[in-house]
Amino acid sequence: MDVHGTVAEGFEPVREAFARNFRTLGDRGAAVAVYRDGHRVVDLWGGAKDVDGTLPWERGTAQIVRSATKGVAAAVLLLLHQRGELDLDAPVGQWWPEYKAAGKEKTLVRHLLAHRAGVPVLDRPLTPAEAADPDLGAAAVAAQAPVWEPGTDHGYHAQTYSWLTGELVRRVTGRPIGAWIADEIAGPVGADFWLGLPDAIASRAGRVGRIEVSAASGALRTRPKQAVVDAYADPDSLTSRAFAAITPVPDENDPGYRAAALPASSGIATADGLARVYAALIGEVDGGTRLFTPETVALARGERSAGPDRVLVVGTRFGLGHMLHGAASPLLSPASFGHPGRGGALGFADPEAGIAFGYVTNGFRTSVTADPRAQALVRAVRAAIG
Repeated sequence: MDVHGTVAEGFEPVREAFARNFRTLGDRGAAVAVYRDGHRVVDLWGGAKDVDGTLPWERGTAQIVRSATKGVAAAVLLLLHQRGELDLDAPVGQWWPEYKAAGKEKTLVRHLLAHRAGVPVLDRPLTPAEAADPDLGAAAVAAQAPVWEPGTDHGYHAQTYSWLTGELVRRVTGRPIGAWIADEIAGPVGADFWLGLPDAIASRAGRVGRIEVSAASGALRTRPKQAVVDAYADPDSLTSRAFAAITPVPDENDPGYRAAALPASSGIATADGLARVYAALIGEVDGGTRLFTPETVALARGERSAGPDRVLVVGTRFGLGHMLHGAASPLLSPASFGHPGRGGALGFADPEAGIAFGYVTNGFRTSVTADPRAQALVRAVRAAIG
């Protein structure tokens, strides 16, 4: 399998790890990009555009990145705070009065971002068509009673994060979150990232699907803790109910789903687009746009939730919307902040190292927060920068 693209001198270990992912870890089609101090130092791609096809992956091929979308959505709220339009310590109901229902009147904006809002589940799950309607999704989470007192604990809001963040942005700005990202982040930065895939770009997005890695490949197979296995097997657990807030499971190759603006799950990006967004969060990109001030970078990387996660049943660390470096989601260093996508994608920034990273793939594995292919690439970046 040919690897295409370029790496700067010293980043050869990333090329080697990327090629090895195809040989031993089951990648069918993927890309990785790395920026250092605002300049691209890794730009690699290979394999097939579609997980079940033979058309070649090209430099501009994009893929759905699942929960890696959450990191970009979190950046929207932090930018609104930076601009003085949103107070992180104010009640959500200040902008969204309907949200005060069912005991949620004291929920603060920072609770939504840090997965402390207590509404990771919906008593009545939404269908994929209902989930794509921002009005229905917002009404569902506004009416939902919390399963713990908001602010007192944390648990991953796997699906409901879409309507919590999306509706708050719409109430504050008057614009859908997908349009806000296009106008205020992706456009100014020059990043290939879309929340709500435009028809004109649809042909660039590959088909995704689940892949299995055989024992004969030599890939390391890890065994999850029994508590995690049990949580996913129990349909009544918070784990199962959180991921089943949209039921049945959406078809991620459906044009309607890809056109939906679900900030928890439906972002579509190139590896370069994902890395470029994170590069712009921490500094100027190619001498141009910078998004976060140093003060906002400090907010993004500051710990707000840590310890046993009531949904993921492992220890997790969250800042204000971003996952932080830890055992459940290893990033480059303790300074890193970003977000993985279940089964594959990863985007993050490390302001101390000046590194921004993006990895996208069309083949999803069973991993939730630490995909072995992305982790192999992160280790290679760490080796490259010493």
